[in-house]
Amino acid sequence: MKISKGRWVHRLIRQAEAKAAQAEKELALYQFALENAYEGIVIADPQGIVLTASRAYASFLQVEMSDMIGKHVTEIIPNTRLHIVAETSKAEIADLQQIRGQWMIASRIPIWHNGELIAVVGKIMFQHIDRLFEMNSKYREIQSHLHYNDAKARETTGAKYGLEHIVGASESIKKLKTLAIKVAKSDSTVLISGESGTGKELFAHAIHRESNRRFGPFVAVNCAAIPETLFESELFGYKEGSFTGAKRSGKKGKFALAHKGTILLDEIGELSLPQQVKLLRVLQEKEIEPVGGDRPEPVDARVIAATNVDLGQLVREGKFRQDLYYRLHVVPLNIPSLRERREDIPILLEALLRQLTKETGIRASGFDAECELLLTGYEWPGNVREMRNVVERALYMMEGTTIGRSALPAEVNAASAGGGRLKAGDDSAGQRDKPERPATGQTLKERMAEHEKMLLREALAEAAGDKQKAAVLLGMSKSSLYQKCEQYDIHNE
Repeated sequence: MKISKGRWVHRLIRQAEAKAAQAEKELALYQFALENAYEGIVIADPQGIVLTASRAYASFLQVEMSDMIGKHVTEIIPNTRLHIVAETSKAEIADLQQIRGQWMIASRIPIWHNGELIAVVGKIMFQHIDRLFEMNSKYREIQSHLHYNDAKARETTGAKYGLEHIVGASESIKKLKTLAIKVAKSDSTVLISGESGTGKELFAHAIHRESNRRFGPFVAVNCAAIPETLFESELFGYKEGSFTGAKRSGKKGKFALAHKGTILLDEIGELSLPQQVKLLRVLQEKEIEPVGGDRPEPVDARVIAATNVDLGQLVREGKFRQDLYYRLHVVPLNIPSLRERREDIPILLEALLRQLTKETGIRASGFDAECELLLTGYEWPGNVREMRNVVERALYMMEGTTIGRSALPAEVNAASAGGGRLKAGDDSAGQRDKPERPATGQTLKERMAEHEKMLLREALAEAAGDKQKAAVLLGMSKSSLYQKCEQYDIHNE
């Protein structure tokens, strides 16, 4: 029969030839890998007859490859259990075995195909038991590094938080995270500023954990809590007998404790001018002089400072040294308030609710649409710290498993009922839990409904009727927006 080129028979033959060539290539590759394997490998059939082995194994047993193949494993390998694994079909992993006076780790694995045992593979993992102890030592060292942060999280002086703990999808937060990763790789001083409760300390922890100093200590110091008289001894330490009541062994200061790591100087704007002078010398000279010491001591600690006040303004007012300000203001990170990144509010609410339900053991399915709208419209003068307190309180105050408006504190309800958002630092905040009833005679619920309708219409108008965009503008879910629009009979107007 004549086979025409290009017809199906010809193509079938060509495909078969290609498959055969590929199989031959793979077989040669497997054979090459087996012959050059550093570990000792032996393969036997279900009856325990040696099919093949690596050259390394034959060399270790001091036999020729040709003398191994075709013989029972018990004739070749002292103390072998390969044939037993063939009988039981149960793998033996990392088992101790002594061959020719040497202890080693061996694994024996049955190989199955279509439900049938076709071979048993034996592998020497280490030719000397000392290699095992050497590897185990390295493994423990690596493990201690890998789990360093988890261990430090249980210590008061460790960095507990990483970038994964900083919740937010806004552009401002994304940019700050990118900058934090970038600056973490250097030893440059970082000045983190932002309102109280924005997460300045979280960024400080994260920068340390992303840095090359992550295996060193992280020491946080609240500058506002250190009395003037104890400033030097707390930060720089003291020597034995330096003053009455001093420990006999002396005491390391915070900078010495942070050696080869990071020190966070929180609320640095609270330092007095004399304290600032002492701190400036450490930053300039990279050395400390403990109280009662007779010579300076070098210290290697990366400095991160944090403040909720405008240090530049304090400099202009003569309350903060300009030279110290420039030493600290190398890489500034300004954490925006929640009212400046409203798109993060729903994400933060969800994350806090998830975290707090685990901590309290209280089940909650989420926030209802009215409550979600109130929370996203609130100004959050206390930022994330205040939000956490509000969510935790709401878990205890809610009825059922859904958090509603009635579970929220008075200040949140009052701020919304007042026809606008509560501004941070508003002098009327003390009266916000006593909203006055307007002259129109509207109830609180009616005023809230009017305010909600106004916000919905404004968002829809700005989004040109696109409800998905309107939901993003309001910081609420699309389903909640649809629910509200149906409630108030609001359509694309």
